[in-house]
Amino acid sequence: MKEKELNIPLCGSCALENGAIFKHLTAEQVQMLNFEKEFRQYKRGDELYKEGNRISGFYCIHSGIIKVFKTGFDGKEQIIRFAKAGEIIAYRSVLSNEVACTSAKVIEDCMVCFIPAEILISLVRTNSTYALEMLKLACHELGEANSFITDIAQKTVRERLAEILLFLVNDFGLDDENFLKISLTREELANIVGTATESVIRLLSEFKNDQLVELNGRRIKILDKRGLEKISNVLARS
Repeated sequence: MKEKELNIPLCGSCALENGAIFKHLTAEQVQMLNFEKEFRQYKRGDELYKEGNRISGFYCIHSGIIKVFKTGFDGKEQIIRFAKAGEIIAYRSVLSNEVACTSAKVIEDCMVCFIPAEILISLVRTNSTYALEMLKLACHELGEANSFITDIAQKTVRERLAEILLFLVNDFGLDDENFLKISLTREELANIVGTATESVIRLLSEFKNDQLVELNGRRIKILDKRGLEKISNVLARS
């Protein structure tokens, strides 16, 4: 397929539209990215990289949703985060020169730009503003991970599920009918909460009976956000 048909996004325009971290680059550095990157398209279920493997670059998401997860000894996934338009993944392994500590799989058809490792290293070395923003991003993700560990240790599964639903509302939003704009299987929800799929199915049924949510296949409609906030024991999210 010709490049024109692929409609490859330009890094400068993408950074402005999605708030990507590349907005901190100079015009010359953006031009270099446009020349060096590799544009890729993936379907739901495709795997971008796998933990334990060494990767030669990182990814910037132009559209779609990717789940980043770790796999336990029993083969069960623990979802760490979701990456969407304007976000980058796999950069930590590139900066630390270590094998990937997570895996990444597509849950909503996506378009991404793959950027070679040496480009990221060069940008960090030559652009102090960009380097600082990368540090802030890494610290933010570390803080999110610490909060997750605390929740796993101190909250019940019911509290964690309510909090995850609120997180999804905050991160992806609701459509005109108040359905979450992200569609997840019950197993994927369980892999975020850190529990068995059966537990999530049971709790969602309870939330439905309590008129907190409405279920339509994989789609979840939020009926009572305040009620979920009360269950989750977290302050209301903006």
